[in-house]
Amino acid sequence: MIFKFLLRLFFAGALLLTSSFSVELNAQDTTRISLLFTGDIMGHDSQIADAYDDSDGKYDYTRCFRFVRPYLESADLTIGNLEVTLAGPPYKGYPQFSSPDELAVALKEVGFDVLVTANNHCVDRGVKGIRRTINVLDSLDIPHTGTFVDEVDRLNNYPLMLQRNGFTIALLNYTYGTNGIPVPSPAIVNGLDTAIISEDVLAAKEKNPDAIIAFVHWGVEYENLPRKNQKDLTAFFFKNGVNLVIGAHPHVLQPMEWNKETNQLVVYSLGNFVSGQRKRYTDGGAMAYVELQKVRYKPDSIVTSIDSAGHFLEWVYRTADAKKEYYILPVTSFEKDSTGFIKDEPSKLAFKTFVEDSRLLYGKNNLYVSEINENPKDTLVTYKVQVAAPEYKDDSLNTVLLNTIDPFFGYEVIVSDNSDPVIMVGPFADQSKAEEVCHRLNEEGRSAQVQKYLNGELVVETPQARDIVPQNIR
Repeated sequence: MIFKFLLRLFFAGALLLTSSFSVELNAQDTTRISLLFTGDIMGHDSQIADAYDDSDGKYDYTRCFRFVRPYLESADLTIGNLEVTLAGPPYKGYPQFSSPDELAVALKEVGFDVLVTANNHCVDRGVKGIRRTINVLDSLDIPHTGTFVDEVDRLNNYPLMLQRNGFTIALLNYTYGTNGIPVPSPAIVNGLDTAIISEDVLAAKEKNPDAIIAFVHWGVEYENLPRKNQKDLTAFFFKNGVNLVIGAHPHVLQPMEWNKETNQLVVYSLGNFVSGQRKRYTDGGAMAYVELQKVRYKPDSIVTSIDSAGHFLEWVYRTADAKKEYYILPVTSFEKDSTGFIKDEPSKLAFKTFVEDSRLLYGKNNLYVSEINENPKDTLVTYKVQVAAPEYKDDSLNTVLLNTIDPFFGYEVIVSDNSDPVIMVGPFADQSKAEEVCHRLNEEGRSAQVQKYLNGELVVETPQARDIVPQNIR
């Protein structure tokens, strides 16, 4: 910054000292845009069951995304791979996916700006599934690309051009195949045909974008390293002028490489953003974060480059209770979790294993793309129900009270020298659930109240809360 300032002073002085020599001064205009990419958004049977609310017969997915929502919202553009159809009922997971429309509603609500739809499951429900998926996304004003109602739709809307923060970005999307199911006429699904890709890139360049991104469904499932054909296709994309290549489909992580000399980046696979898969390596994924910088030196001299690149790890927690609730957990938040949100020991071990496996893979193979350890904001908000336990004596629990508590939620007994002992029930991810348990206990004559915690710290909102719960209890 000081160097630039002195340089400007030098040129200004030169202009004042001579009238025979003129230098055209142009203040640099620098703009930035942040991009976040997620992996496969799946909809297995257990996920559909989790989203179903018995009380009103409706579906609601927002709980699943609550902890990762700040990450999705923090980027200027968040783009994910929608690997289900929205074909309507009957709702079903593998092998021919159709998820409730409420999944798309939740994706928009939690921060997704764009969805790509060309993948091996996009024709699971035939032409109706393709058409209805497009119609649902259109009705929600969610930009999308990769599948099309017909040739006219593709001609009018591809490549997808995105405008944000003064940037124009061209988004391309392709899939290696559709599980052997022929693409039903008149629908079109973008396939990995290099001749067609060349034409698409040329069409994108004609629109003068600041960057071209290709989101590609490719590779071999459950392999942690890219195959030769992925590397060859990446080279092809780069040679033709694509700046970022983002990969999906293997359902496991594959490396990320940023070539700073050529200003190009490839993410071979982001793994599962959310799914019902629980096998090692498949129970999580990564979110790739990229910042582009555009510098205008003169009206006709603009340089766009990748200014920074990193990733966030995220793991999918499926609770051990009968309901099997799903939560996407940002690793940087939950490594520091002192609330015990992950309840059962097998899940704790699976979380630890995923983190270790992912860091080992990326540590050995990533090129200039490191893990980001900072949270976009404080994300881990949980709730506990505090219940007075005057009957607690001699290390024996108040069994009458504990018999009323769903064993999944867990509890802890807190004893203070200055007050009666209390039992803390939880933690709960949703305030409504905590309030439901609190109400039930109050109806039974127990003195209960809901308390809020931020990253394990009690949020003191009233003097009573400060007096009842010792501040050294975590």
